[in-house]
Amino acid sequence: MANNSTIEWTEATWNPVTGCTRVSKGCDNCYAATLTKRLEAMGQSKYSGLINKNKNHFNGVVKLHPNTLTQPLQWKKPKTIFVNSMSDLFHKNIPDSFIFEVFETMNKANWHQFQVLTKRSERLLQISELIFWPKNVWQGVSVENEDVLFRIDHLRKSDAKTKFLSLEPLLGPLPNLNLNNIDWVIVGGESGFKARRMKKEWVKEIKYLCEKQNVPFFFKQWGGKNKKAAGRVLENRTWDEMPFKAAV
Repeated sequence: MANNSTIEWTEATWNPVTGCTRVSKGCDNCYAATLTKRLEAMGQSKYSGLINKNKNHFNGVVKLHPNTLTQPLQWKKPKTIFVNSMSDLFHKNIPDSFIFEVFETMNKANWHQFQVLTKRSERLLQISELIFWPKNVWQGVSVENEDVLFRIDHLRKSDAKTKFLSLEPLLGPLPNLNLNNIDWVIVGGESGFKARRMKKEWVKEIKYLCEKQNVPFFFKQWGGKNKKAAGRVLENRTWDEMPFKAAV
């Protein structure tokens, strides 16, 4: 049975790795760290020993779970699957060989669409040419502010067939956003008690750039302390555009 997800832009999650390390401002209130702490408290060993208790951040320990590598092959109904929602597949402590095994599974499970998202774009680019990139894998990078726009250039240079951006949590304007060779853009505000504010003009500017360059635009949420109350309506409607799903 698939691990169904409540994330608006996907249907299920698959976590062959757990644990991570903070790399930029977008990690400060990481939802995965908060959820990992909760799952550890519930006795799930897959998520134990991964959190710095004093700061509620990941402590840098990364666990590989080879026993989960074949899970998507057992899910016969086609799904859109977010890979490593509780970690980062391109973390420095994950061996190349394990990354290749993850991609091998995604290649075999060609009835699914897989979404891989990273903040470690340097490593993505470094090993890109060693990876066999199936058409059913969408590779993305997270960009929260102008300081990390370089991640998009790394993504652009990779051999991924479908490339997307997760501008979430959006912490500042992106006036110099270049969408050349980008196939999809997700925008979202931060949620939770410590949520940092996202301004409407930042979102509208990105939407305008997407429309101008004919890039599918997905608005996930306004965020805030009560993300359900804040909703996900922008300019009187929801925006759920998706990239073209390549035929298998």
